[in-house]
Amino acid sequence: MKRTKVNLSNWERTEHYNFFSTFTEPFFGITLTIDCTIALKKAKKKETSFFLYYLYRATKAANMVENFRYRIIDDNVYLYDSINASPTIGRDNNTFGFSNIIYHKNETEFIKNAKEEIEKVKKGTTLFPTPKDSDDFNAVIHFSALPWLNFTSMSHARNYNLPDSCPKISFGKVVSINNKQQMSISIHLHHGLADGFHVSLFAEKFQELMNS
Repeated sequence: MKRTKVNLSNWERTEHYNFFSTFTEPFFGITLTIDCTIALKKAKKKETSFFLYYLYRATKAANMVENFRYRIIDDNVYLYDSINASPTIGRDNNTFGFSNIIYHKNETEFIKNAKEEIEKVKKGTTLFPTPKDSDDFNAVIHFSALPWLNFTSMSHARNYNLPDSCPKISFGKVVSINNKQQMSISIHLHHGLADGFHVSLFAEKFQELMNS
């Protein structure tokens, strides 16, 4: 994955980065809802898994927002050209494994690659069944799906001694409200790299992609 080191001497977020990076918990979280009415119909028409349908669009939307592609590595900030999807994949025994789905702009190619990766994880028995290249380890969005729960907030298990700057996006249960199908989404970002404004950009682009 290609990445560019950010020059902190003239970066507009340097003061924010320096301030929030001293926090024990530098992540902030926002929960919102997305209208899935059109997306569900289109996924059904395409005979595509709804999970893969919205995962592709969420990954595409995240790649469209620059601040979702910033990562902190060894106290330096880098901007990746693109980032991949790392969703948790459930297994038949009710455990899960982490995955690494390469992002492709082409939806068909993305879904093809995703199906192969998901099958590999489902057949595995370890938490990390897919080896990760060190250069690509940070170039991901941590995704998870909780299709059983219509949550209104969420927190994540974190090791505060382990440096982490990857965004975390979780999807909830699709529910019907006023004849509209809606899904809750929780978004957590490192506050040194992004603000609520950037969450709004992601949400706007994601909704547009779900409606297109």
